Amino acid sequence: MLDEWRTGLVSDFGLETMEGAGLAPARLQDAVLQGPFLDPYRVVFARMIPANRAESLAPALAEIPPTTRVLLTVAGRLGSTNKLAKAVAAAGGQVEEMQHLKGRALGDWASRRAVEKHGLTPNLAAQVVRASPPDLSIIDSELNKLAAYKATGSPLTPEVVTELIAGGREDEIFKLTDNLLPRPGAAALQIARNLTQSGLQPTSVAYRMARHYALVLEVKARQDRGESMQQVQDDMTEHRFVVQKAFDAAQQASPQRLEDALRLIRDYEWEVKSGQVDAELGLDVLLTRL
Repeated sequence: MLDEWRTGLVSDFGLETMEGAGLAPARLQDAVLQGPFLDPYRVVFARMIPANRAESLAPALAEIPPTTRVLLTVAGRLGSTNKLAKAVAAAGGQVEEMQHLKGRALGDWASRRAVEKHGLTPNLAAQVVRASPPDLSIIDSELNKLAAYKATGSPLTPEVVTELIAGGREDEIFKLTDNLLPRPGAAALQIARNLTQSGLQPTSVAYRMARHYALVLEVKARQDRGESMQQVQDDMTEHRFVVQKAFDAAQQASPQRLEDALRLIRDYEWEVKSGQVDAELGLDVLLTRL
């Protein structure tokens, strides 16, 4: 739907995208009521609204001008009696429950999206999925970024792709994960703050941390089975140096410690999406608990 609406826009002013976490009703209402500037209509897209805060946004849809189109995505399920669902229906809209994609299904979706919409390869889609949170809008945004760069005629080398996807922050992310075990210290906290201040979403930082803990946990299981570092490097798809660092880290960590860290990150992401904690402050607290 969003893609269809975009085709009718003639400028970048026509689409306004807002993060649902922390979105105030007045902010959404202002966006909805604003008239188009150069475009025939405006598109307002609020993504990943926490389900337990959805009802508070219902008043923002009390009046929707004919020149505004609204798309809302909610992180969670809304009941038929939910005030936001009723407001959407009253405005002539539709409420549709979408399947939550993960694992192979998410990779397949990204691959099709990359090929059919953006003219990119499945390999590039897989790289984007590995580097992004499992959010379709974020993955599509990253694919769109790569497609725009490709359209300039410049080659999409591995170095360029890494730079575009991570926003030039891959080195900082590596430093962060390198400082997580055995316990995150002041250096990890400072690096995480630098990443969020440079524009990376706190939940994206947490997602990269979770990927590291999961990698170390997998390597730990292989160590416990008696596999050597070379065997682990040969069997895993990650770069050999990354596996070597995970192998070293796994020698200092217990499976329980790693599983506890993954649970804490999962809880943090849920608390952010449900509007219970501020994303940046919550990330600081998370690092002190890991």
